[in-house]
Amino acid sequence: MTRILVRWAINALALLALPYVLTAVQISGFGTALIAALVLGLLNTLVRPILVVLTLPVTILTLGLFILVINGLTFWLAARFLDGFSVAGFGWAIIAAVVYSLISWAISALLPDHTPGK
Repeated sequence: MTRILVRWAINALALLALPYVLTAVQISGFGTALIAALVLGLLNTLVRPILVVLTLPVTILTLGLFILVINGLTFWLAARFLDGFSVAGFGWAIIAAVVYSLISWAISALLPDHTPGK
């Protein structure tokens, strides 16, 4: 349970850092970032797998690059659903999804791994 909460906080921090990297993304505060991280997590868990399966032929033809469009779509949908979280357009959502993933990965890499049994 603690690991899920830490991952949620890391994703919220990544969302808070995003407007400093891309001015096309705006987020109003930490509470909005927490809700946006939750919505992004739900979209990535529930909607993204369906989109990946439905667009599999296109993904194969583009050698996997269409996954970036799917990630951008989920990011854009989260921004459209939430007040206080906005993206300037769909193209910016694709770029923001990539940068968000990189920031989240970097923050996670900086934290020690407290896996039980190690």
